[in-house]
Amino acid sequence: MIKQILATVALAASAVCGVAHAQDYPSKPVTIVVPFSPGGATDIMSRTLAERLGKRLGQPVIVDNKPGAGTMIASEYVARAAPDGHTVLMAASSLGIAPALYRKVNYDPVKDFAPISLVASVVHVLEVHPSVPAKNVAELIAWLKANPGKANYGSVGAGTSTHLEAELFNTMAGVKMTHIPYKGSAPALMDMVAGNLQVMFDAWASSGPFVKDGKTRLLAVTTARRSKLLPDVPTVAESGLPGYEAMPWLGFVAPAGTPKAAIDKFHAELMHVLQEPAVQEKFRSLGLDIIGNSPREFGDFLKQDIVKWAQVVKDSGAKVD
Repeated sequence: MIKQILATVALAASAVCGVAHAQDYPSKPVTIVVPFSPGGATDIMSRTLAERLGKRLGQPVIVDNKPGAGTMIASEYVARAAPDGHTVLMAASSLGIAPALYRKVNYDPVKDFAPISLVASVVHVLEVHPSVPAKNVAELIAWLKANPGKANYGSVGAGTSTHLEAELFNTMAGVKMTHIPYKGSAPALMDMVAGNLQVMFDAWASSGPFVKDGKTRLLAVTTARRSKLLPDVPTVAESGLPGYEAMPWLGFVAPAGTPKAAIDKFHAELMHVLQEPAVQEKFRSLGLDIIGNSPREFGDFLKQDIVKWAQVVKDSGAKVD
């Protein structure tokens, strides 16, 4: 009887503490660690969110850029940070891809992080040089099969999402394009315009101006569903390669062990911010589709994403030292 009473008291005390933690959080400035350099789309998006989250949370929200090593520097930093909700990572798809690509990764993308929410997908597109006689994905696949070994595709670097998206396409379509890696979209697009590349998977934010000028031809978006940003553009899956899906993403995670109360408070305020018209317009200008889901949904998605891209890495033989 005494044990039952003590257990009841302990449970009640735990609940009270949980409420207290929720009310106390945040008790100091919150830092969003961004794994990319200042000035890029992820940085601009993070600063947009930080400004508004700071007002809602009642504490300053600071952006700390820690680029390098395929986003692993920032990821490892947050994995080792105090699990109190005051340090979060604006994670990218590479969080889960890195363990399959690199020989040494000092974090586990599932065990070392607590998911908060998928924030947005980065709108990626499949485009071709105008000399390629394909107006849709089915025609591109037919052309590639009829011209084996003649197509080069560019990426923004070995092991990046644009590289793996093309390798997934190769595998699913039963074709073989030659990979030419570049250090960013700009040099790749220059070679595309010059006719040295026939195919490219790239972010709409960087490729859009070339498509609009007629220098490249847009065939499809890579996501499972059409993009809100490009509602008239079909998906790869619906225009010739059923089942294809590639969604580069950005989302908030915290160090594993962060109190649920802190996760829930940050998540709730983030959901409010993502509904603001000015925020939605900013995301559109950056080539991003807002998502905003629950911690559990994000966690389930992350696990599936890790398995999917690990298989693509294995099939393609892609490795980064």
